[in-house]
Amino acid sequence: MNSFNVHTKIMTGGGLETVAPKLKRAFIVTDGFMSSSGKVSYITDKLEAAGVEYRVFDQVRADPDVGTVSKGVEAIQDFKPDAVIAFGGGSPIDAAKAISYMYQKTTGAEKPLCIAVPTTSGTGSEVTDYAVITDRAKGIKYPLDSQALRPPVAILDPELTVSAPASVTADAGMDVLTHALEAYVSKGANDFSDALAEKAVRLVVEYLPWVYKHGDDMAAREHMHNASNMAGIAFNHASLGINHSIAHIVGGRFRIPHGRANAIVLPYVIEFNSRLGDRTHAADSMAAMKYSQLGVLIGGGSYAGPQAIRN
Repeated sequence: MNSFNVHTKIMTGGGLETVAPKLKRAFIVTDGFMSSSGKVSYITDKLEAAGVEYRVFDQVRADPDVGTVSKGVEAIQDFKPDAVIAFGGGSPIDAAKAISYMYQKTTGAEKPLCIAVPTTSGTGSEVTDYAVITDRAKGIKYPLDSQALRPPVAILDPELTVSAPASVTADAGMDVLTHALEAYVSKGANDFSDALAEKAVRLVVEYLPWVYKHGDDMAAREHMHNASNMAGIAFNHASLGINHSIAHIVGGRFRIPHGRANAIVLPYVIEFNSRLGDRTHAADSMAAMKYSQLGVLIGGGSYAGPQAIRN
């Protein structure tokens, strides 16, 4: 028996203004830039309009660590919100998920509604059961995994991604591609996750090179934002693989942006998964066949089946 569960309500083009009137106290988790630049007003303006009391926790930095989560838990215990709003890239979203989860676990309080509002198109963390927390002293990243971490509400507004620098857009986009590819060749994949992974790959191949050069193209930004979300749903069901395992280690040790670390490792992982170093058994590799199918899907030629792989 197999199952496929999205769980998260996905709202595109905005939607916080419809959720806010149902809230009383909101704990916003973001980073220093979003706070000091005033971009967090995207959240606070809507909360104020709905009469929602809020507190901003803006101490998250790239690759959130154990200490940041601990500070967040202390702050949220004092405020006792009925909602946690994650605002930013993968780091604030992961931190918010961990803070909300640990708050409920350590106090026994009812778990706040977690609302994720991503400002980059990369991690897909707004629809996953995972949060990655760093131990800086050891240079290690710990992936937390629980369905309780998955936000019940995700708000996808491509306008929030327009200000992302080209380098961030590229790194995040390669993270999306890696998520989709790993989900696609995973042993846990099925037709539902495959459909999302295939669509995500097609969107990344078509729109990432364009949006890298034309960051103000709202339509392209929207497609990349959707691709990130789709890839997140796909890998949340099918799981990731060795590409992310290696990238987390490389990123933790050498402070390389996560998406870039994935991109560096990806060609070697594709070769390894396809068993191309052993031509005798390459034809038996389901991964090789599925990579080949994706190649056809994005216009890379004709799929000739396992015999072609053997030859």
